[in-house]
Amino acid sequence: MKSFAERKQEWICSDAGWGRNIPYSAARDNEGGGLDQVSETGHKKEAMEKWLKIIVEVGFYAGAVIVALLAGGLVMLIAGVSPFEAYRLIWDGAVGDMNSLRETLVKATPLLFAGLCYTFAYRCGLFNIGAEGQIYIGALTGTIAALYIPGLPAYAHLPLCIAAGAVGGALWSGIAGALKIGRGASEIINTIMLNYMAIYLVSYMVTGPLKEQGGSLPQSARLPDTALLGKLFDSRLHYGFILAVVIAVVLYFILNRTVWGYEIRSVGFNKQATKVMGIPVNRNVLLVMMVSGAIAGVGGYAEIAGVQNRLFQNFSPGFGYDGIAVALVGGAHPLGNIGSAILFGGLRSGANAMQRLTGTSTSLVYVIQATIIILVVCNRYWFGGVKRKLIEAWMTKLGKASLSRRGDGSATAQAAFSLKKGEGN
Repeated sequence: MKSFAERKQEWICSDAGWGRNIPYSAARDNEGGGLDQVSETGHKKEAMEKWLKIIVEVGFYAGAVIVALLAGGLVMLIAGVSPFEAYRLIWDGAVGDMNSLRETLVKATPLLFAGLCYTFAYRCGLFNIGAEGQIYIGALTGTIAALYIPGLPAYAHLPLCIAAGAVGGALWSGIAGALKIGRGASEIINTIMLNYMAIYLVSYMVTGPLKEQGGSLPQSARLPDTALLGKLFDSRLHYGFILAVVIAVVLYFILNRTVWGYEIRSVGFNKQATKVMGIPVNRNVLLVMMVSGAIAGVGGYAEIAGVQNRLFQNFSPGFGYDGIAVALVGGAHPLGNIGSAILFGGLRSGANAMQRLTGTSTSLVYVIQATIIILVVCNRYWFGGVKRKLIEAWMTKLGKASLSRRGDGSATAQAAFSLKKGEGN
């Protein structure tokens, strides 16, 4: 049997003792402005709980990366490669100097566009697996605008080409969106099929209508300078990365600070309940699919105008599919995608450096990438209970520490506990 003092201490450290769930009458009857104290402690707990959730989540993601690196090191040992030397080369190749860091950002740019494409659709409960095809179509339509609308100054020509890329990607993904709301067809199957159609369409265009005159390779003519993205720091890094970061910030603002973002998230949570609320589900599904495709389309043209300078066959090594991994590791959060895209870009850039210097296959990096994805999925769907227990344990410890600093004679806690005891009797 617990003593009265022990039960009192336990209750004060509970949710109610922190200021939540205390009856209004307890704060009203408490002399000395207890209502303000109750409100203040409640807000403090909410803020602390929010930060603890962020810290625990970041800790789990960091743990996933560490475990993936250990798994990759084990594979390297089996393959007869020194993990320490390999990881040193990967680090140097990714962020060893400014040139390496810039190359990492170049690799991260198309991954970020593709990740944002998937993330935006996912927040509406959609699975847009078609970023790869939308990247190809955006690159195609942007290239057509660049080559067949000449004579414009750069300040007009470049935005026009980017807009053409966005329109191409939006219309391509809109096909899957229209089939979804019109016939109930799965957007997953449709977007995958559209990927192959887009890849073969671009292959046809660069071997036929768009093929460079007099050339023998399956590629278009070089884009005019007015349609190219500018370079940053006299390197391969281009303004496409800045554009991708800006889009990520805009998407975060839309999803969390606008009415349309509320509608999108509502549709993603529960379509039936959203219909009852009077929110147009079909309209949001179509718009989100089209905006999602537009983001990928802009990414496709950014890769052509910023890195390749011309359209050619199979220019994407799978950016659209890797974007799904970027979105998963980024927690399907627009800003989280920035960090995960840089992580994967660094792995690719570092792997290329490792292969050049040691001859080690870059496939080892894909083992690390796959392990990270598996652990992140496990974290998202299996480790929720563990994270909740950690947060609750820390909240209890912090609550007791806060109480000991204030002392047991808090007027608010005393009055609330007295009323709670009286109601229990």
